[in-house]
Amino acid sequence: MTSTVSTRPRTAGVSGAPSPHADTVAGALLAAIGAGAVVVVFLWWSDTGSVVSSGAWVTNAGRLFGLLAGYAAPVLVVLMARVPVLDRTLGSDRLARWHAMGGRYMVGLVSAHVVLIVWGYALTDRKGLVAQTTTLVFHYPDMLKATFGTLLLFGVGAVSARAARRRLSYEAWYYLHLATYLAIFLTFFHQLSNGAEFVLDTKARLLWYGLYLGSAALILWFRFVLPVRDAYRHRLRVAEVRPEGPGVVSVFVTGDYLDELAARTRAGQFFRWRFLTPGLFLAANPYSLSAPPGPGYLRITVKDLGTHSRSLARLRPGTRILAEGPYGAFTAARRTRPKVLLLAAGVGITPIRALFETIPAAPGNLTLVYRASRAEDLIFRQELESIAAARGARLHHLVGTRAESGEPLQARRLLALLPDLREHDVYLCGPDGMVRTAREALDTAGVPARRIHHESFEF
Repeated sequence: MTSTVSTRPRTAGVSGAPSPHADTVAGALLAAIGAGAVVVVFLWWSDTGSVVSSGAWVTNAGRLFGLLAGYAAPVLVVLMARVPVLDRTLGSDRLARWHAMGGRYMVGLVSAHVVLIVWGYALTDRKGLVAQTTTLVFHYPDMLKATFGTLLLFGVGAVSARAARRRLSYEAWYYLHLATYLAIFLTFFHQLSNGAEFVLDTKARLLWYGLYLGSAALILWFRFVLPVRDAYRHRLRVAEVRPEGPGVVSVFVTGDYLDELAARTRAGQFFRWRFLTPGLFLAANPYSLSAPPGPGYLRITVKDLGTHSRSLARLRPGTRILAEGPYGAFTAARRTRPKVLLLAAGVGITPIRALFETIPAAPGNLTLVYRASRAEDLIFRQELESIAAARGARLHHLVGTRAESGEPLQARRLLALLPDLREHDVYLCGPDGMVRTAREALDTAGVPARRIHHESFEF
């Protein structure tokens, strides 16, 4: 295990002001979602009269589950609409986790709704379950479309399960997941045609239309209209592809009016890049900027971890690019303490390298620990050493395999490098295993969880 340290101060940093706490925004958003759910329950309650039979009890329970499932659909859409105020405060990965958890609840609510409605109607009409299902699907308005939409939703839920996702490429999972929009569209109309809350209540119908149309407008604006507008405005294209290490390349991107794009981009953020060349144009993959936006260029750095990332090494200068973003909250705005530790491994150095150059910190208050198994796996070595020298920052290269030296990211080893580790904000980026190990070490060292910042692209 080797350690390289540079501590020559040349320029003074500045202290960063703490940002509004993300938990406050998270609490407000969850409270708003909860308040909406209360309104939905009130709609059900206000339209539910006396319940006098077992069939009515079961049917009304099915109605409630159906209303809550119908409410969950636009909420889940809004969570993934990439609304800037949410994305840059809470982070894309946090919103994605909420979306995934909410999706599981929604599938459960839909399942309960289907089972209870069929069962309740069968009890009331004194029919068998198969006969009642046939009647509902083929003789109730908009139910055939809703049935196809429900089956589609269950299919998307199945491929979104963790065991299934591991067998899919990001691109396959992404396009299968888009089928959720079609499922929501197909199931929407039966709610208004058959829902007792909406048939005779114009205000309730308008509320439901507003909820669905509002969420659709957010998706269209932030995920389609703005990216297309930016594509025409900036006309991004590949300027150069440069090898950085074994299986690692940097892609330099140029375009028009990049100063405008740079003005709304923060170090640590990422874009979803779509390269308009055969084999790549169907996918929009997330890659972080590996340097602050420069005069007339952007840079991403990618390791060969799959078909898409491997293909970037063969990009030709002039290849057109569509880029959605910037996204993410892995920025200097998260920091709360004067002292900062940046902890990276592998290609996780990309957003960390950008932060290392730009995050406000006085000389001696900024440290970068970069973990690699081999010296040749260290990328940006000269750049990092130059930044450390210019900023008076500390740079540690931890090089060696676990078989040779044991696990380097242990609490005692980190405390040996930084005895005042508990006083730091920590920005963490690397492979999943490294992130888990580092989090455990930081927790053991006494770093509060609210000061450990990490954003994952895992889908």
